[in-house]
Amino acid sequence: MNPFDHRDLVVFDLDGTLIDSIGVWNEVDRRLRERLGLPTLGEAERGAFREDALRRHAAAASPYLEYCRELGTSAGSPLPPADILRLRYELGEKLLANEVDYKPGADVLVRRLSARGIRLAIASTTRRPNLEIYLSRNQNIRSKAPLDEFFDPILVRDDVREGKPSPEVYLRILEETGVPADRALAVEDSLPGVESARAAGIDVVAVYDRHSDPDRAAIDALVLRTYRDFGACGGVP
Repeated sequence: MNPFDHRDLVVFDLDGTLIDSIGVWNEVDRRLRERLGLPTLGEAERGAFREDALRRHAAAASPYLEYCRELGTSAGSPLPPADILRLRYELGEKLLANEVDYKPGADVLVRRLSARGIRLAIASTTRRPNLEIYLSRNQNIRSKAPLDEFFDPILVRDDVREGKPSPEVYLRILEETGVPADRALAVEDSLPGVESARAAGIDVVAVYDRHSDPDRAAIDALVLRTYRDFGACGGVP
């Protein structure tokens, strides 16, 4: 059976799922570590360090602030964590506006599902300033399928108390849309995202992202199907 069949709602993660942005943040963190005087590490190590910190601080008001606190402590930096977080955002702003794009075929799937009358939503761990860049300044995204035209609601980390793997963001979406969990489907790329949706009682499919390779076996064990890319979702009419 096609996992997209008989669904009234499809909820997408954003970074690493709909849009190809994880590599951008790894580059931002390379530059940030360099500015702080830390070893730059390899791309996979930088990503793993960040994801581990975000997972450990998922219940914090700002997991990224705690991540920046850890970076500052490791570097012996005199900068307050809020200043490090601000610097990280400044480093990433231009890349988010100009470099980030939909993953190949993602916008096609979004338009197909919308044309079928399926409601679409976004459950993301990104911060609202990043979302605002995607909504207003990123022409790669806006020219293909503007997020605010196809997705409602769009919930980000600022909208919930606890980030993924807590189910809170998915439970909020179910509440706002009034769609039962068994009529919804989540599309995720990472293990915390998959765990979040599953904990809310929602079936999940995964779209492959190389940055989640360390958790591949755990992801595959929890999802209905893992697609190598959005083109592999071609069975969706």
